[in-house]
Amino acid sequence: MKSFMNEFKKFALRGNLLDMAVGVVVGGAFTSIANSLVADILMPLIGLFTGGIDFTSFSITLGLGENAAQITYGNFLQNVITFLITAFAVFLMVKAINKFQEAARRDKAAEAAKAAPKGPTTEQLLTEILAELKRR
Repeated sequence: MKSFMNEFKKFALRGNLLDMAVGVVVGGAFTSIANSLVADILMPLIGLFTGGIDFTSFSITLGLGENAAQITYGNFLQNVITFLITAFAVFLMVKAINKFQEAARRDKAAEAAKAAPKGPTTEQLLTEILAELKRR
């Protein structure tokens, strides 16, 4: 049991897990922003262009009387739009981070190339080989 707890502690304190936890918290906060953008800004604008239609009230009633089921597809449409906005924002963020990381890798490779000792040129090597062959 003690080794299990030590293994779990090692796992829980790993840097990637902490990064993921921060991502989940930030993602949750971003979701509320995306929901508000869709519900409070985009859907009213779409409603304006469609004659004031409120998409959240779109539904289909199946059956009659008390046992009738109601499919509220307007909420579904709104959630699809929210998902698309969130996915697009995450895509842009990942794309920017990848571009930044690639630039950092190129800079690091350029610094390593500058720091590497300069070797002899091809002409110098050929001259040394020729001299060694003549000496033999």
